[in-house]
Amino acid sequence: MQETTAEAQRPWLAHYPPGVPQSIDETSRDTIVDLFRNSATFFRDRPAAESFGVRVTYGALHKHAEEIAIGLQQLGLVKGDRVAIMMPNVMAYPALIFGTLMAGCVVVNVNPLYTARELTHQLNDSGARVLFVLENFAHTVEEAMPELLTEMAVIVSPGDLLGAKGVVVNFVSRWIKRNVPGFNLPATVRFPAFLRFARHWKLQRVEITADNPAFLQYTGGTTGLAKGAVLLHRNIVANVAQCEAWLRAGAGERPDHVMITALPLYHILALTACCLFVIKIGGCQVLIVNPRDLPTFIKTIKSVRMTMIVVVNTLANALASRTDLKDVDFSQLSFCISGGMATQAAVARKWKDATGHPIIEGYGLSETSPVVSVNRLDITEFTGSIGYPMPSTDVSIRAPDGSVLPIGTSGELCVKGPQVMSGYWQQPEETQRAFTADGYFRTGDIGIIDPDGSLRIVDRIKDMIIVSGFNVYPNEVEDVLASHPKVAEAAVVGIPDAYSGEAVSAYVVPRTPDLTVEELRLWCRENLTGYKVPRRFEFRETLPKTNVGKILRRELREHPPEKTGA
Repeated sequence: MQETTAEAQRPWLAHYPPGVPQSIDETSRDTIVDLFRNSATFFRDRPAAESFGVRVTYGALHKHAEEIAIGLQQLGLVKGDRVAIMMPNVMAYPALIFGTLMAGCVVVNVNPLYTARELTHQLNDSGARVLFVLENFAHTVEEAMPELLTEMAVIVSPGDLLGAKGVVVNFVSRWIKRNVPGFNLPATVRFPAFLRFARHWKLQRVEITADNPAFLQYTGGTTGLAKGAVLLHRNIVANVAQCEAWLRAGAGERPDHVMITALPLYHILALTACCLFVIKIGGCQVLIVNPRDLPTFIKTIKSVRMTMIVVVNTLANALASRTDLKDVDFSQLSFCISGGMATQAAVARKWKDATGHPIIEGYGLSETSPVVSVNRLDITEFTGSIGYPMPSTDVSIRAPDGSVLPIGTSGELCVKGPQVMSGYWQQPEETQRAFTADGYFRTGDIGIIDPDGSLRIVDRIKDMIIVSGFNVYPNEVEDVLASHPKVAEAAVVGIPDAYSGEAVSAYVVPRTPDLTVEELRLWCRENLTGYKVPRRFEFRETLPKTNVGKILRRELREHPPEKTGA
C-alpha cells in the first residue's frame, strides 16, 4: 500500500535549504499596491531603478506612480479598467505598472515587437481603454488604429522620468531614428503632457483588494490566438513572498542589492522575479533597454556591482561568449537565476567558466505568476533539474485520466498553490480545461518527480515552441501561413537550434506551383513578431495526418528539413 503522508507525497520539503519555510502566509490580504507603498516608505531614499545611468529613488518612483494614477483617473478610468503598456525596459515602465495598479486598474503587458494584427487582438480582447507605447513602436499602433477599440494612446520617450539626462537620451534616440512615428496619431498625447493632468488634482483612493485582478498576462491558446491569464493581486503577492522566502537567505541582508533586469518587463519572469521581488527587498534594478546590444549591455553591467541577475539560456550563452565579459565584476553576485526556457548544459558550463558562478535553473508559467520551482542557491554545479517546488506549492504528476502517478513516473506536471491564476480572461471553457477536477493547474509539460522531490521536465505535451524564452504557438503561425492565397495547408513545429534553443520550422503544401520561400517569409514578417517567423520552410505535396485528418506534428519533428526550401 502506498504511503499517503505529507512527507511521502511532498518529499521536496526535506530538502529545502536551511531557513526556508515550508509555507508562506496565505492569509495575507496585501495587494501589490501595499507592497509598493511599504517599500516606498521604508526605503524612500534608496535607489529603486536605474536607466541610462540615471538612478531614481523609491520616493521619486512613488511620486511618478501617483502622478500616473491621477492622470488615469482624470481620463475617466475607474477600478477594473484595463491599461496596456507596450515598451521595452525604460524608466517609465515600472512607474506605469505601479501607477496603473494604484488607480485600481489592470495592467495588460504588450510585447512592443508585436505586429498590428497581434496588437489588435490583444488590445481588443482585453478591452484596454488606454495604451502607453514607446515612440519607437508607435508606427505599429498607427497601422492598427483603424481596428482598435482603445480610446487613447500615450506616447512615451526613452528618456522620460530621467530629468536632464532624459532630454539628452530623447534627443539622441530621435536623431538615430530621424523620423519617429506617432506624432500624428489620432487620440494621442505625449507622456509629459499626460503627467500634467496630476498637477492640480489629488489621487482618489481606490479600495483595492487581494482578490482584484492585477494583470492580464497573455499567453497562447488552442485557437491560435493568445488568451489572458488573470493574475490577481494575491497571486502576484504570494509569488513574490515565495521568491523572497527562497532567495533572501541566499542573497543575504544588505542595503545595496542590485538586480540586472535584462529580460523585458512584459515577460512574466522579469515582472515578478526582477521588478517586484527587488521592490519588496528594497534593492535597485538596472533596466536594460536592449539586451541584444551586447557591447552596451556589458558596458552597463561593468559600471555596477551586481548582486543578482536573471537570464534565459540564449542571453547567458551570448554573454558568456563575449571576451569583454571578463571585465565585469561578479564578486558580489549572490545568484544567477535562469528560466523561461530549458537551460542547456553546455551553456551552463560556459557561464560558470566565464563568471565563476553556477546557473540556478527554475521553472514557471504565465499562469503561475510565474515561479513554480527553483533549485537551491547553494549548488555548485548545474543540475539539469528545475529544482524544488516553492513554499506553499504542491505538485503532482498525472496520467491522462487525471489520476496521480507515483514518484519517478513521467506524466503531466500539475500545480496547486496561491500563485496559480484565477482563470483565463472571458474564456470559461479554456479555464475549465486548464484545471483537474481537484483544482490542480495542468501545465501541459511532461515531468518527473525524483525521489528527493526535485522536478525534471522531460518533454512537452503541448506543441508550444520556445524561441529564446518566448512562447510560439504553432496554431497562430499556421493560421498566418494558411491565410496566404497560394498556400493549401501548413504545419509548424519546433526544431532544435543551437542559438535560440528551438527554431520555428514550417511545412507547406502550395496551392499554386509559383509559391516561393521568400514570398512566404515576407508574408510572415508582415503578420508575426520576428521570433515567430519560421526559420526554415519545406514544401511538400502532402502532410502526415491521422485517419480523422489531424496533422501529425510529431512525425514532422522527427524529420526536420535540411534546407530552407524545396
